[in-house]
Amino acid sequence: MKRSMTRDKAVDAPRAAARDTLRAVRERNAYANLVLPKMLRERGITGRDAALATELAYGAARAQGLLDAVIEAAANRPVDEIDGQVLDVLRLGTYQLLRTRIGSHAAVSTSVDLARSELGMGPSGFVNAVLRKVSQRDEDLWVDALAPSMADDLIGNLAFRYAHPRWIAQVFFDALGNSAGRLQAELAADDDRPPVHLVARPGLITAEELALTSEGEVGRYSPYCVYLPGGDPGQLDAIREGYAGVQDEGSQLVGRALTVAEVADDGGRWLDMCAGPGGKAALVAAIADIDGAHLDAIEVAEHRADLIRKVVRDLPVTVHVADARASDLEPGFDRILLDAPCTGLGSLRRRPEARWRRTPDDVVELVVLQREMLTEALRLVKPGGVVVYSTCSPHPAETVEVIDAVLAAHPDVEQIDARGLVPVPSDELDDALHVQLWPARHGTDAMFLAALRKR
Repeated sequence: MKRSMTRDKAVDAPRAAARDTLRAVRERNAYANLVLPKMLRERGITGRDAALATELAYGAARAQGLLDAVIEAAANRPVDEIDGQVLDVLRLGTYQLLRTRIGSHAAVSTSVDLARSELGMGPSGFVNAVLRKVSQRDEDLWVDALAPSMADDLIGNLAFRYAHPRWIAQVFFDALGNSAGRLQAELAADDDRPPVHLVARPGLITAEELALTSEGEVGRYSPYCVYLPGGDPGQLDAIREGYAGVQDEGSQLVGRALTVAEVADDGGRWLDMCAGPGGKAALVAAIADIDGAHLDAIEVAEHRADLIRKVVRDLPVTVHVADARASDLEPGFDRILLDAPCTGLGSLRRRPEARWRRTPDDVVELVVLQREMLTEALRLVKPGGVVVYSTCSPHPAETVEVIDAVLAAHPDVEQIDARGLVPVPSDELDDALHVQLWPARHGTDAMFLAALRKR
């Protein structure tokens, strides 16, 4: 171990951190957005170096499928036959060559140094040869050479070009009404670096005040949102003191929708059925505190329940560690939020490696869970009360098909127009009772929102 650490001194710290993040993702199925920030803090990497490490690690994880195709062509062998530690370095170097302004010489030489520092001369020579071949073409030329023909497979071509598995591109295409133009725009937005969205906690700070103190910009839709231009949000005083949090604007709109829906005789019993890790619960609870309501929050995992308790401290919230499908809570809630477990296909830009882990088989199991949870939500809500169902996925099987199936089984429930629950111009929404947000169209994650009322 000491030998490895000594060798790493020969390479620059940002690239070593990016390499080690990719290794954690590959070896342990870790999440890059959880591994890297901790690594940067532990290694004292800050400023421009931290920004470089973040760009390289997240970018290489996000573009993995495209990078692997190029590496296979340049190495003339499948990536499965390349040693994992060598592959991490090759992905990092290929990303620099194709998707950054880093010069070819620097991208190749630093990658060779990374390989040599841990693996020796033989593997570093292989890395040098492969990356020199990669550097002979830019990204567009590699895409033209390797992607399916646009004429023969439009969806496959766009999926390859914007580094998505084909099945996910097909899901987006279906959800977008078979519009090739919108598909291309959304895949491109999904393939880009996501902005940081802050949420101003109601009753503690306004969005205008948060924008002023963070040098950010007030959001387009959510009255609590601020767009952060850059930097580490964890360093902001408002974040450290609990006045604000990091939350996508689409998630803020979902939480707010629950609080503005019209219910019959609101008695102040509100419920968040899948509350962990607590972002939406904190926003809803802050509004509940202002309105004199109380929020119950369900979370099946104890450690995630602890996260909720920390983020909602001093707010009117009771956290229950339970299975939301059978919580044993007393029915009669006025407002219920069910942000259901889902594939997360709507937040791929924020979870760089997730697109390469998900499979179509994941959807089947999740849909069963979603229907069971929504059925339980309808049991718990009072007549005249509202259930807001949301997913961070635009997959029709997880969204409109879940709603249709549950409505068919519950004639005492009606779907209400969710478009009136979000401050988004009508011409920016589809002609439907639900709301489907998109990264390119709205600048948010691809959140789905539907509202049901028990008659």
